Amino acid sequence: MPITAQWALAAVLVLLIAPRLLRRLQLSRAKHPSLTGHARIARMLAKFVPCYEYDDEHFFRADGAPELVATQRRSAFQRLASLYAQRFALTAQKTAEVQGGISDLQFTARYRVPFQFSRLVRQHLNAGAFVSSSSGPTTTDLDGNRRYDLTGSYGVNVFGYNFYKECIERGSARVRDLGPVLGALHPLTADNVQRLRQISGLDEISFHMSGTEAVMQAVRLARYHTTRRYLVRFCGAYHGWWGDVQPGVGNPQRARDTFTLRDMNTRSLTVLQSRRDIACVLVNPLQALHPNIAAPSDSTLLDSSREAHFDRAAYTKWLQQLRAVCTERGIVLIFDEVFLGFRLARGGAQEYFGVKADMVTYGKTVAGGLPIGVICGRRDLMRRFREDRPADVCFARGTFNSHPYIMGAMNEFLLKLDSPVIQAHYRDLDRIWDERAAMLNKQLLEAAVNVRVANLSSVWTVRYLQPSQYNWMFQYYLRAQDLALSWVGTGRLIFSLDYTDADFAAVADRFVSAAKQMQADNWWWPGTELTNKAIRRRVLQEMLRVRLHRPLDRSVALAEDTKELASKA
Repeated sequence: MPITAQWALAAVLVLLIAPRLLRRLQLSRAKHPSLTGHARIARMLAKFVPCYEYDDEHFFRADGAPELVATQRRSAFQRLASLYAQRFALTAQKTAEVQGGISDLQFTARYRVPFQFSRLVRQHLNAGAFVSSSSGPTTTDLDGNRRYDLTGSYGVNVFGYNFYKECIERGSARVRDLGPVLGALHPLTADNVQRLRQISGLDEISFHMSGTEAVMQAVRLARYHTTRRYLVRFCGAYHGWWGDVQPGVGNPQRARDTFTLRDMNTRSLTVLQSRRDIACVLVNPLQALHPNIAAPSDSTLLDSSREAHFDRAAYTKWLQQLRAVCTERGIVLIFDEVFLGFRLARGGAQEYFGVKADMVTYGKTVAGGLPIGVICGRRDLMRRFREDRPADVCFARGTFNSHPYIMGAMNEFLLKLDSPVIQAHYRDLDRIWDERAAMLNKQLLEAAVNVRVANLSSVWTVRYLQPSQYNWMFQYYLRAQDLALSWVGTGRLIFSLDYTDADFAAVADRFVSAAKQMQADNWWWPGTELTNKAIRRRVLQEMLRVRLHRPLDRSVALAEDTKELASKA
C-alpha cells in the first residue's frame, strides 16, 4: 500500500476512534474518585475483603489503646451488656426465636457494626426487633420500654404514627364494602389521581407496590420514549434495590446500561451535553445532605471521616443546571422522591427547590402507611403504547396495584395534607429543625464531647470530630437512653414532624447523656498518633495479614512489614 494511502487510512481511523475516546475520557473525568463512584472496582475489591473477628483482647484495643483504657472499655461493655440483658429480655428472646427463619433479620443483625466487632456485639448488645405499640413520636417494645422513635420507619413516618393509624382505619372503613377486589378500581382512585396531579404538577399517574417498582417503570418508560439506552445516577444515591440503579456492592451483576457520575459537578453536565444515548437522569434529593456519599451506616464506621452538610442554595443551583441541560438534550429528568416526598414541602422537592421534573416517583408515606409506589409524569412519557405501532408496547402490570385498601388510606393521607394541622407543620419547617439541630450541637459543645449532628430538615446524621475506631458504639448508648434507632445506627436519624419542643428537648438530653457516658467509658480515647488515615491503614494491614494467613498480633509492629505484605499479596 502506498504511503499516502496508509496516511489516509490512519487519518480515517483517528477520525472514527477519536470521538469514542473523547466520550470515554469525559465519562472517566465525571466519575467520583471514591470507590462509590467506581462500581466495578468496588464489587471486585469486595470479593477480596477477608472475614475476621477480633478476639476479646483486640476488641477493646483495636486502636492501640493502652491496657488501662482497654480495661475501662471492657468493664463498660459488660455493664451495658447487663443492662441490655435485663431491659430487653423478652424482645431479644422473641427475636432470637424467629431470626433463623427471617433472612432480613440475619442481615441487619450482622451489619449493624463493622464486621470485625460484630460477633461480640450480636452476643451481648441485642435490643431485639419487635415492638408492640406506638403513640405519637414513641414506640413500645415487648418489655414495655417506651422509646422516642428516631427510625422514621425508613422514611414512612413523616407526620407521626397516630396520623397513619387514622389514615389506615378511616381509609379501610371507606372501602370495606368493596373489599380486596382487584383489577376494577374503587371510586376513591379517581380523587387520588386528581390530587396527585395537582401536587406534582404533572399529567398522568401510575400506581405500583413499592418505590423500587416505581423507579423501575419510570426508567423503562424513559428508555421506551427516548429510544436511548443509558440511565444516569449520581454517586452515592439510593434508588431501590433494582440492579440497574444499584451497580455497586450488593448487586452480583454488572449494571451495563448505567452511568454513575459525580454529583454537583460540571464534568457530569459535560457528559450529558455531549452524548446522544442517555435516556434519563435520576435524582434523589436526599443526596443534598451528603453529595457523592452513600447512605451513612454504622456498619462501615471504622473511623471519623463521615461527612454531611446541607447547602440549599448550592443544591438548588445544581438542579437548575441539570434541568437546563436535560431540556436542551431531550433527557428525561426523574426526581426520586420515594424517601423525601412530602417531608420537605407539600409539593415535595419540586416545590422546595423550585425545579420541575419530567417524572416524579413517590412511595413510603403517600399511601398513609401502606405499601405503595407512584409515578407522576408528563403525558408523552407515561403512555405505554405507540399509536402507529400497536405491537411496540412498554409493559407494566402488578396484581396489587391500586388495591382498594391502599387507595382508601392514600385518600385519607391526601385529604389530610390540606388540613390546618398539617399545613402548620410545613410552616417554618426548616427554621424549626435547623434551630433544633443547632441547639443540640450547642449542648454537645458545652458538654465537651466531639460529636455533632448535620441535618436536611428532619433527616439527620451524626458526625464524629475526633478520630476513633469505636464511634459505632454510640448507637448502643443511645438505645440505652431509650432512643429507638434503625439498623444503620447513627448514620440516619429520622424525626416525625409531630415532635413537640418538649419531645425534642427530652431527646436532646438523652443524646447528650449518652455521649457523655460513652466518653467517660473511654471509647473516644484521644491517642496522640490516632488519625483517620492511621486507622484506615491499620485496618488495611489487618486485612493483608488475614489474606496471608498471618495472626493478628498487636505486639507486632504492623507498619514495618506493610511493604512486604503488599508485595506478597
